[in-house]
Amino acid sequence: MNESRTKPRLAIVGTTASGKSKLAMIIAEKIKDFEIISLDSMQIYKRMDIGTAKPTREEQAKIPHHMIDIVEPHEEYTISQFQIEAQNAIEEIESRGMLPLLVGAQDCT
Repeated sequence: MNESRTKPRLAIVGTTASGKSKLAMIIAEKIKDFEIISLDSMQIYKRMDIGTAKPTREEQAKIPHHMIDIVEPHEEYTISQFQIEAQNAIEEIESRGMLPLLVGAQDCT
């Protein structure tokens, strides 16, 4: 069995504008072992803050976030690249003894 599959992970999924990001922040602030991984297809783009519910700089300073502002809007970015980056983020978080909190739309899983 793949060892990384035996580690606990939490995912928050739901429809657009259902409060997933806010819930993730509440959980991560109360349980200090979590770091948030955004699975939102628009939050990966730099400077696309309006309409994406992207966490503020202040929120990102409180709780580590991953997969946010990693690509310029004009750059091509495939689902394969996204999967590799997300898996790398999960492994990096777990290597430090922390837990990944995956947050995204219901069709991201």
